[in-house]
Amino acid sequence: MLESLLALPLGAGAEVLLFLVLYRLTPMSGKQTAVVVAMLAVTAVFLDSLVDWPGADVLSMYVAVLLVAGYLLGIISSAYEQRQQEGAQGRRWFHWGPAVIVIFFVTLFALDGVFVVIAKQGLPRHIADWLLPKQDQKEEVNSVFPGVVARDFQKKEALYNAYLEQVKRQRARGWQVSKGWLDDTPRAGRPETFQVRVKDRNGVPVASASVSGTFQRPSDSRRDQPFVLKEVEPGLYRGQLILPEPGMWHLVLQIRRGKQLHEVHADTSVKVAEPAS
Repeated sequence: MLESLLALPLGAGAEVLLFLVLYRLTPMSGKQTAVVVAMLAVTAVFLDSLVDWPGADVLSMYVAVLLVAGYLLGIISSAYEQRQQEGAQGRRWFHWGPAVIVIFFVTLFALDGVFVVIAKQGLPRHIADWLLPKQDQKEEVNSVFPGVVARDFQKKEALYNAYLEQVKRQRARGWQVSKGWLDDTPRAGRPETFQVRVKDRNGVPVASASVSGTFQRPSDSRRDQPFVLKEVEPGLYRGQLILPEPGMWHLVLQIRRGKQLHEVHADTSVKVAEPAS
């Protein structure tokens, strides 16, 4: 729920509505009502985060916005009550000090919200075309950054320890893996043949294995290209792949035979597709 881009403004709006209801129907003052409403809103956010953890950064932003909204409701209602007591000719009902604080935090949260939207969804198309005009019709500007930092640190540590154990087993096994493109200059957007040759420590081909992997796009994980290679002769595996964009790609290659797993990481460069003649 908290990952939704509409959850924050909807939550703040619900907080305001609840404040108005309690302020009118209960004998509590404006400050008391604001404190109660802010605590209820923060408690609801914490309970929702227990069901679907959004991350400490997102949770802290929600808590801060809801507390500032409660603070704003409290000072406005308190100033309103004071004005009612002193009459319309009394002192100014809204001091510039709290106003500056509220405006600062509202602006800060608004900017943070804009940055979150851009990171998750990219710029709206008309704004992106205005700020980032295309120099070439074949080039596409992408303003999205989907590379989210993983928050499950304990799980990552367990996976890393398992990876270290896997590396030890691979070194003891001694398989020799050579890989590459049949064409020395692979081009983006067209079928290219990728092959992998696997031998054991004695140079004997490793036959009847399952070879698969993923070409990962560092700048956009949605462009990742999984693949499976077929064995064309003992120890030699091939397949045709299409990488949609030029530039650097990261390869994660997995070779399995029975319970044996051999994993290889590498980088490859793909050039721009040649224009049609």
